[in-house]
Amino acid sequence: MPPPKAKGGKMLSLINWRLKVTINDGRALTGQMLAFDRHMNLVLADCEEFRRIRPKKKAGEETAPEQEMKRTLGLVILRGETVVSISVEGPPPATDDDKKGALPAGPGRGMPAGRGMGMMPPMGGPGIARPPMPFAPPGMPGPPPGFRPPGFPPGAPFGGPPPAGFAGPPPGFQPPQ
Repeated sequence: MPPPKAKGGKMLSLINWRLKVTINDGRALTGQMLAFDRHMNLVLADCEEFRRIRPKKKAGEETAPEQEMKRTLGLVILRGETVVSISVEGPPPATDDDKKGALPAGPGRGMPAGRGMGMMPPMGGPGIARPPMPFAPPGMPGPPPGFRPPGFPPGAPFGGPPPAGFAGPPPGFQPPQ
């Protein structure tokens, strides 16, 4: 039984249905329709091609029997210009509503994806200052050799009091009250 009429037209109601599409060179393609457009270009999944071939005539035979060759194509984009006819082969595959949109379970474990750095737990509440870290966080060993931020003379260690001009808030900064 064909599907019920949808508001968007007959073609829209055939989305995910299994169709048989005949094209202008005589081949028939059977597959699940995933998409279409105004030019009748079609996207068919799990597509199979069927074509009839006539074997060469032999001297003693009047008519040779036709053979139907089947070929599995997979995902196909079919140009609408070649479509001659479309017929319904079967309804869309049945899906369980419980499993709709769910991913299959796989091996492994869930972990945050960062830039090579693990998640660091907070070291205090929002009002408590954090103590300096005695080591570099994983994945961040420090600046590359020869690199110094502005204001740090070569050979000066990082840490300790900031150099002149870097102590305190910027000029004109008013902390929130």
